[in-house]
Amino acid sequence: MAVILGIESSCDETSASICINGKVINNEIASQDIHEKYGGVVPELASREHQRNIVPVVNHVIKEAGLSLSDLDAISYTRGPGLLGALLVGGSFAKSMAAALNIPLIPIHHMKAHVLAHFIEEPKPSYPFICLTVSGGHTQILKVIGPDEMIILGQTQDDAVGEAFDKAAKLLGLSYPGGPMIDKLAAEGDPTRFSFAESEMPGLDYSFSGIKTSILYFLQKEVRKNKDFIDQNLHDLAASIQKTLISMLMNKLILAAKQENIKQIAIAGGVSANSGLRNELAYQSKKYGWATFIPDFQYCTDNAGMISISGHLLYENNAFGELSDSPLPRMPF
Repeated sequence: MAVILGIESSCDETSASICINGKVINNEIASQDIHEKYGGVVPELASREHQRNIVPVVNHVIKEAGLSLSDLDAISYTRGPGLLGALLVGGSFAKSMAAALNIPLIPIHHMKAHVLAHFIEEPKPSYPFICLTVSGGHTQILKVIGPDEMIILGQTQDDAVGEAFDKAAKLLGLSYPGGPMIDKLAAEGDPTRFSFAESEMPGLDYSFSGIKTSILYFLQKEVRKNKDFIDQNLHDLAASIQKTLISMLMNKLILAAKQENIKQIAIAGGVSANSGLRNELAYQSKKYGWATFIPDFQYCTDNAGMISISGHLLYENNAFGELSDSPLPRMPF
């Protein structure tokens, strides 16, 4: 039996989790509300909040699991990608604890962990499967062959879809984080009311910079004619923007599934919590006969549950790191 402590600190969530013999026991997350007034994550403030939160969060999951420090067999932690200062806090803490306990370290790739979150609970996909990974910083289509063998089939060449959601929300005057606000408003809007040009990229790659510009120019034009345009059409605007972004995501995902002849389809990352994306995936799964997989909401956003299950899967392969491993803000896939 292996007892793994997972630590996640790549951005603005301080999280810890215990995984015992492949079963995630808990998943504690301390969020940072301090960034709301700035309209985005401030790296220096994020680092300070991680320093404040990491000891109580880790102590809580160990105590809640009924364990002592001597029960831990290894510590998995997010090495990258992410904010350098935030990664330093989590990585330094993990290294210090592992050195003190004389147990192995397991460095985890944050985006691969999002994919492996599918193995926390049933139903679980079987290899190989296609995974659309969508977050504030990444948009990728992956062919997943094993826990540490994933091939990028396509990815964004500029902005991530999560950035597009948040930028559109800011243009609509919504508070940060804006993506969930758009999702909530879209539920009561008409997604066909307004249309926006979808950016075209060859193959399975994405581009979201153009759609952001399209939304900006459209809103500027309409507000010049009617200063209350956004307020009067807020729900329909949110629904139309969400429909366009989801359409862009799904068109490439459908193409990837056909190209690879794979019907095991998963989505992961913070944007996979979007209800519109989930509904569209359910629709397309019926149309194409896919078996689809989406993690529980708590494992979609940044969390340590995905870090601890990744640690378990890599522990079995003795994929250990070193105390000399440095954080990698742009960790290669």
